[in-house]
Amino acid sequence: MALTREQMAQRVARELQDGFYVNLGIGIPTLVANYVPEGMQVMLQSENGLLGMGAFPTEEQVDADMINAGKQTVTTVKGAAIFDSAQSFAMIRGGHVDLTVLGAFEVDVRGNIASWMIPGKLVKGMGGAMDLVAGADNIIVTMTHASKDGESKLLEHCSLPLTGCGCIRKVLTDLAYLEIDNNAFILRERAPGVSVEEIVAKTAGKLIVPEHVPEMSF
Repeated sequence: MALTREQMAQRVARELQDGFYVNLGIGIPTLVANYVPEGMQVMLQSENGLLGMGAFPTEEQVDADMINAGKQTVTTVKGAAIFDSAQSFAMIRGGHVDLTVLGAFEVDVRGNIASWMIPGKLVKGMGGAMDLVAGADNIIVTMTHASKDGESKLLEHCSLPLTGCGCIRKVLTDLAYLEIDNNAFILRERAPGVSVEEIVAKTAGKLIVPEHVPEMSF
C-alpha cells in the first residue's frame, strides 16, 4: 500500500537530528513540521524569511501574517526570528542549512533533479529551489514514484528542465526510500505492503536491490 502524504512526512522526520537547521519546500515537505520528534531541538527555516517554524496552527492560533514559503499559515517556536528574504537566501547560499526537503517532478540516477517546470504550463519561475540544491549537501526529495498515468519519475535521464545537477542522494517516494550512488538508485526501504517487484516495475532508472529490503514501520 502506497504511503500517504502524512506517512511520507513522518518518514522524512526520522532523518532530523538534534540541532539541525532545516528548510522545508512546498507541498509534502511542509508537513514534516508536524512530526518533529518530541524533545528534539530543530530550527525550521523558510525562504521567505522565517527561522523557527512550528507545527501548523489550530483555528485559534492562525495568524494571517505568519506564513511559510507555500503561503500556508504557520506557528513559531521559542527563539524564532523573522527577517527579509535576502538574509534568508544568504543563509541558504552560505551553506548554513543542515537538511533540505524538496518536492520534485523527476530525479535521475546521476542525482539530477527537475522540480520547477513542465513545458506548456505557465510557471512564475524557479523560486528558491535552485539556491537550495546548490547550497545544501544533505537533500531529501519527496515525490510520488510514478505519475497518474503510471510513468516512472525515477529515471535514467531527467526529461524536464533541471533545477540542479548531481545534487540529490536521497529520495523518498510513496513506495520506497532510495539512495543514489554510482549512477544507480539503491533500494533501502519499501512502504508497508509494497513488493520489491512493484518498485522495480515502476523505476525506469537503474535500480540496485539488496538481498534484504526492510519494510518501513509506522
